[in-house]
Amino acid sequence: MAAIDNNLNSVISELGLGTQADKTKKSADQLGQTEFLDLMITQLKNQDPFSPMENGDFIAQMAQFSSVTGLAELQQSFDKLATSLQSNQALQASSLVGRTVLVPSAVGTLTTGGSIRGAVDLPQSSGGVGVTIQDSAGQVIRRLELGPQAAGEVYFNWDGIGNDGLPAQPGRYFVSADAGMAGDTVALETLMSASVGSVTLGKAGQGLTLNLTDGNVVDFSSIRQIQ
Repeated sequence: MAAIDNNLNSVISELGLGTQADKTKKSADQLGQTEFLDLMITQLKNQDPFSPMENGDFIAQMAQFSSVTGLAELQQSFDKLATSLQSNQALQASSLVGRTVLVPSAVGTLTTGGSIRGAVDLPQSSGGVGVTIQDSAGQVIRRLELGPQAAGEVYFNWDGIGNDGLPAQPGRYFVSADAGMAGDTVALETLMSASVGSVTLGKAGQGLTLNLTDGNVVDFSSIRQIQ
């Protein structure tokens, strides 16, 4: 029986799986491996000597366990990679504090003597692009006619002056855009320029968010341009 134990320990050692004496050297997350080896050793010790386990069956069991262990280690590697990527993304995002970014938004903030800048995402050329500025009550404060434009990002800048020629009150305004295409008027996505005030690190499974000085909060991945 001692010879069998020695042979088993030798085979297990050659396979790089460790022996019963290695239990204390293993970390808690490898308990499943130790239990598997205990089960295998017990199975071999108590097998019928007149009908021993086939080599193929033994190798198949070891291969199955190796596959499961490999998948677990692969998952750990992916988790470490995800953590590393998130840390790198956080470092990049922190460098944006104080910078101006262009992000998808339909809201802009007008400060005293300031302006609201942004862009229109135009999918194809148009004979006429327009931007409408509305207050919180839905009243049109200003209509900007940008004229014919080629496909791409079309920039605009509202100086805070209303259609009546008077300065508009500071505050948040809703911005929408449209363009004439093939005889129809099509609504367009608007992009707003704003300064990054701070960065919020998301919890597990969540991304980073940028807190803009105009009060908007956007995902880090939504940035279209750093100005």
